[in-house]
Amino acid sequence: MEFIRGLHNIKSRHKGCILTIGNFDGFHRGHQALISKLQKERNHLKLPVMVMIFEPQPREYLSNIITIRLTRLRDKINYLYTAGVDVILCIAFNKKFASIEAYNFIKNILIYKLGVQFVYIGDDFRFGAFRKGDFFLLKKISKHEGFKVIRTTAYLDSHGKRISSTAIREALIENRILDAELLLGHSYCISGRVVRGDSLGRKLGFPTANISLQGKRLPIRGVYAVEVYGISNLPLPGIANIGIRPTITGKNQQQLEVHLLNISVNLYTYHIKVVFLAKIRDEQYFTSMKRLQHQIKTDIINVRSYFNKK
Repeated sequence: MEFIRGLHNIKSRHKGCILTIGNFDGFHRGHQALISKLQKERNHLKLPVMVMIFEPQPREYLSNIITIRLTRLRDKINYLYTAGVDVILCIAFNKKFASIEAYNFIKNILIYKLGVQFVYIGDDFRFGAFRKGDFFLLKKISKHEGFKVIRTTAYLDSHGKRISSTAIREALIENRILDAELLLGHSYCISGRVVRGDSLGRKLGFPTANISLQGKRLPIRGVYAVEVYGISNLPLPGIANIGIRPTITGKNQQQLEVHLLNISVNLYTYHIKVVFLAKIRDEQYFTSMKRLQHQIKTDIINVRSYFNKK
């Protein structure tokens, strides 16, 4: 797989592709089904499959607020790579890009730069300045320019409900982890590099690995039973807290801290994946460090009990 960062890095060898465009947040079962369709076209046409994504996501830029994401960029790239995508084109969504007229987006980027042969887009996809571009505009221009456009329909679950990133976010916010997993088609997880923290967990007797969230907001909050990958050949059981640590800082920025149950190892600089299995409790404020310490002991007992019953 090849990762292209920015339109300026597109080369002539990238011309001629099967393209789809979107956020692919969470890389859920609908996304997986779409990529599977594109792979069949690749096998038939002998053309590479390219996925165009944006960073930040358009909604994040246009709303000018921190939105809740399912998947960070690195995880998204890994999902697409594992699914067999040949090329990922990541475009910086900024004022300049947002101002490109829909017609110019098709002519200058899709046709001139990428030489698209097939374009697959979702039934609700909009593009170009003021979101004026849609399937019908693409279809109209494609007839004159010699490429094909296919509009994909929503992927439905066994109950006939649309599988979407929004539905998955809602399930996680409402603590319905198993429902989210069914929609995703995989476990909900967060990965990242372990960074230096304030060592408070160690002082309290429960050393934690702190994973940088880079200011992103995630749809879960509280204390969870987790499995941690990236340290040994097998996943390690642990307990994780994700939230703003109201007892410690009172700041409105999420942090992810993980305590491993059975081993003590310095994880600084490790890149780990944290899989969320079950919620233990909501995040709460404690009037003293002693009360917090007592609650952490109780949480660990509850998490051990969860793994013993698993």
